[in-house]
Amino acid sequence: MRRVLAVICAVWAGMGQAVEVPEGMGGANVIFLGEVHDNPNVHKRQSELVAALKPKALVFEMLTPKLAEKATPEMRGDADTLATALHWEHLGWPDFNMYYPIFAAAPQAAIYGAAVPREEARAAMKGGVSESFGTDAEAFGLTVPLSEDEQAAREAFQHEAHCDALPGEMLPMMVELQRLRDAVLARAAVQALDEVGGPVVVITGNGHARKDWGAPVYLQRVSGAVMFSLAIAEHEEEGGPFDAVEIVPEAEREDPCAVFNKE
Repeated sequence: MRRVLAVICAVWAGMGQAVEVPEGMGGANVIFLGEVHDNPNVHKRQSELVAALKPKALVFEMLTPKLAEKATPEMRGDADTLATALHWEHLGWPDFNMYYPIFAAAPQAAIYGAAVPREEARAAMKGGVSESFGTDAEAFGLTVPLSEDEQAAREAFQHEAHCDALPGEMLPMMVELQRLRDAVLARAAVQALDEVGGPVVVITGNGHARKDWGAPVYLQRVSGAVMFSLAIAEHEEEGGPFDAVEIVPEAEREDPCAVFNKE
């Protein structure tokens, strides 16, 4: 069973409310706060940590860079106003009311987007992820093939994540797209560090926060930033290695594999 690291206490500025922060997180330049996307308990914990950390920047997996520009401090005073500005209902993510407290917890933080738009993902499937990423693909490691063992492990992970329903020939490209998304997250974190300084908090799925093959791997190739990765998960066995793992109550949801079973 994965060891869950000890925690220390931090205090929300102006609120006097003690917040448990994993040991070592406060000294990091870039903090990955992993998530289960549709679990409100996860997002509550993320917002608590963001308030305690007071980041200079927030990087969201859910937003493209262009959409992130719309999340100005003036737009963040009201959840409905911000959701409308971000076109959230068209993005395919869970209810914005779960994510809004994260924005509100750092009202002056710069917002960066690290989503790979659908059209870019489709282009990457045809032309390759290195071409899609651009001139820094080699620096970030996208031109380096995975080892046979890692390739096999990651294909198995994608197969399970998609309810064992994907054709085998699709799995290599799914792995490549995951690598692209990891590298884009890392690039956005580097941009945020360069432009506004740290700490930078990255809001992303637990898979992208993995230290063995997620965004931290790509960030480490191009930056000497001190990183910390936290998985906020529903089950101890989820995901891979992190600096810390926290377990929250499972969300109520329909069977996510039902759509595949119907097909």
